[in-house]
Amino acid sequence: MTRLREATPDDVPAIAAIWNPIVRDTVITFWPTERTNPEIAALIRDRQAGGHPFLVAQAGDQVLGFATYSQFRTGGGYARSMEHTIYLAPEARGSGTGRLLLNALEDRARGAGHRLLIGGITASNEGSLRFHLRAGYAEWGRIPWAGWKFGRFHDLVLMGKDLAA
Repeated sequence: MTRLREATPDDVPAIAAIWNPIVRDTVITFWPTERTNPEIAALIRDRQAGGHPFLVAQAGDQVLGFATYSQFRTGGGYARSMEHTIYLAPEARGSGTGRLLLNALEDRARGAGHRLLIGGITASNEGSLRFHLRAGYAEWGRIPWAGWKFGRFHDLVLMGKDLAA
């Protein structure tokens, strides 16, 4: 049975084991270098200190994925618009774990009074685009050539959901 909980420093190696192959081997993220354990620990700490969740999905002793959100853009005018991140271990993809994490993020965001949840998705990541459409997200914008990775430009698709709807 998969359960969700807030990430702790003990989860950093498992999060790195999920995240770094995605960074290293795919254009799912435009981040150019693998995340170090201290960087991941700081990100967890900073998100949680800022009142934002950093969740892990766990089955038994195995972390299957993680999810978090933070403010979409800086400044007080964007204080109710959040951008989410969800990454899964390969064996968890297609299992419902991503939907479980997304639902939890949406519930937390609504509970905190946030209006929008936004995902920035590489246009070639068709699985994530379909996932978001099935979860009630709509394409709100497409930015051509927004990301650079592996020697070429990639389009970015912004998908969003109005949590008040």
